[in-house]
Amino acid sequence: MAPFPTTAGEVTPGWIDARLKAAGAMDQGARVLAISHVSIGTGQVGDTARFTLTYDRTGAGPDTVAGKFASADDTSRSTAAMFGLYAREVHFYRELAPHIDVRTPRVYASELGEEGATFVLLFEDLGPARSGNQLAGCSLNEARHALIQAAALHAPTWGATQWGAAAWLQPVPGLVERISQLYPTAHAIFRERYDGLLPGDLMAVCDALNANIATYYQRDPALRAVCHGDFRLDNMLFDARDGADPIAVVDWQTAGWDCPIKDIGYFLGCGIGSTVRRAHEDELLDLYCAEMTRRGVPLTRAAIWDRYRLGALHGVSTAVFSSAFVVRTERGDANFLSMARNACELALDHDSIGALTRLFAKFAEG
Repeated sequence: MAPFPTTAGEVTPGWIDARLKAAGAMDQGARVLAISHVSIGTGQVGDTARFTLTYDRTGAGPDTVAGKFASADDTSRSTAAMFGLYAREVHFYRELAPHIDVRTPRVYASELGEEGATFVLLFEDLGPARSGNQLAGCSLNEARHALIQAAALHAPTWGATQWGAAAWLQPVPGLVERISQLYPTAHAIFRERYDGLLPGDLMAVCDALNANIATYYQRDPALRAVCHGDFRLDNMLFDARDGADPIAVVDWQTAGWDCPIKDIGYFLGCGIGSTVRRAHEDELLDLYCAEMTRRGVPLTRAAIWDRYRLGALHGVSTAVFSSAFVVRTERGDANFLSMARNACELALDHDSIGALTRLFAKFAEG
């Protein structure tokens, strides 16, 4: 048996009792008598559950907590292990979360299996809250809150050598090369699956990225900070804790040391939908830059523009690659199609492929 529970069904009252007491979140003289759980969230590489707790006395600890575990699906779990996703999230909550003011859930326990394919996180339940929904989009105000949170992550880690040297934020050795090799296969699967559903001019963006995929993965950004890596609505909670917090950011499995503007291009591209993005793009980019400047990293829209254009391609590549290597679901298909459509529309609006090919020309010139 694993030294920690690897599914919600393996969690016991005694395990939660010990973890809450160790975290100072429960009265030492009290006891958890019973637990029950229900599945929550829509993640495809991790399973999340809400636990309702019964104590031997009133007010001994939180009424509910959340637990996150490796996916029950073999394909999703092996993909996550290959990318080091579970290890990244565990290390994020252990090492980085206490040093930034991004609103994330408080963690009561974090365990990681040696092989990186099993883990458990026990954390604060932020409900009641509205889960962000990639398919439904968001309001302008919600987009503003998200970009303020992005700055709260990027500014304190901008060029910070302690995070640049953190092993858990680096790609798994050899992984970038492996992804580059696997990407054409993923593109072929994506193209067959969504041909006729994704308009031809948008599918052409996917084709062009596939043709330039080596250039895309070889780029070495001069500006770096800690990035979320999957900064979109499905990984956000709005009106968390019954409205006490306007937003919280979750699902840190793709955190990495990369160009922070990638998060912005990804969010405004595949994240919020073209209707909101096209009407308010300049305002939202200016807001991000103003918040970064307020936090000590002076930025302007002109200074980040080309990196923003390239950031849109992160949405395209994520939709294409992930659709082929995680468990297929009806919502997943709709989600990846939505991501690809919105990201490709941003890429077309601002010629992101042109920005990438010009980057390749610079590489060729040395």
